[in-house]
Amino acid sequence: MQIKPLTIITQNEKMRKIISSIDHIIASDSSILLIGETGVGKELFAEYIHRTSPRHMQPFIKVGLSALPAELLESELFGHEKGAFTSAGNEKKGLFELADGGSIFLDDIDDFPYQLQSKLLRVLESRELMRIGGQTSIPINVRLITASKNNLHELVERGIFRADLYYRINVVPVDIPPLRERSEDIPLLTEYYLKKFLPEKEIKIENDALRKLIHYQWPGNVRELRNVIQRIALFISNEIKLEDLPSEIRNEHPMQSLAKACHRCLTNDEMTFEEVVVCLEKNMIQQSLQESKGNKTQAAKLLKMNFSTFRDKLKKYSLE
Repeated sequence: MQIKPLTIITQNEKMRKIISSIDHIIASDSSILLIGETGVGKELFAEYIHRTSPRHMQPFIKVGLSALPAELLESELFGHEKGAFTSAGNEKKGLFELADGGSIFLDDIDDFPYQLQSKLLRVLESRELMRIGGQTSIPINVRLITASKNNLHELVERGIFRADLYYRINVVPVDIPPLRERSEDIPLLTEYYLKKFLPEKEIKIENDALRKLIHYQWPGNVRELRNVIQRIALFISNEIKLEDLPSEIRNEHPMQSLAKACHRCLTNDEMTFEEVVVCLEKNMIQQSLQESKGNKTQAAKLLKMNFSTFRDKLKKYSLE
């Protein structure tokens, strides 16, 4: 059976560099940690890694750790023998066994219970597991891909994530930028989803509507964009107009945009004052560039900032 190739839609330079770096190490069995906000596309990256790897003809098992009850997690991942506990009427292969020869994707690894982290580490280190109630070890051969919406290093420092497990899964970290930092991808993604949901129609987008989509901060990232386009597709005939957009996109105030863009720095009490200032400043500059359609002189004027100072800050934050 031939596996259909998977493409990640982007024209953002940072995203292209990320894909290039993944392609460089794809043939290895190194563990990959995908880091990014909810909805940013971590599962898509995990699937891309598997499909382009030498393991692409083997199983790809996706596990949403946050959706599994803690009391069932060990049995789901590692399996159990018949009679291992009251409801274990039959033996059961765990998800690691089912992924043997292929890849396993553990999403929301930051939600993984601390009491099970040592067992996961043993499985990864020894490349074998023992089912609950089992007496013999079962060898496994899997490529591990994990994903986190939080900074795992901070969780290690707070004592809620094991340092040894963190270093084991963090062999190749991949930091996926949020959609608001790659606004040039919004027209491409919008077109892609329109074709997906309305394949029989040629849909145009009014300039004002497209501008609002590009300037919106997308706190739910690509997942939110997908849902918005799917909702719009239910009602339009041949063109998306400004009035077709959800009210939160049409009417978003600049300060609301900034608050969403800086959600992390405004709510994280562990960030220093200097880090908060950097976060706010960087996002204000990005927003001014979006408002001015990339015109640096106009963006500096919007911020009432001297152009040479503005240019220095572009260089400082690698926004050029």
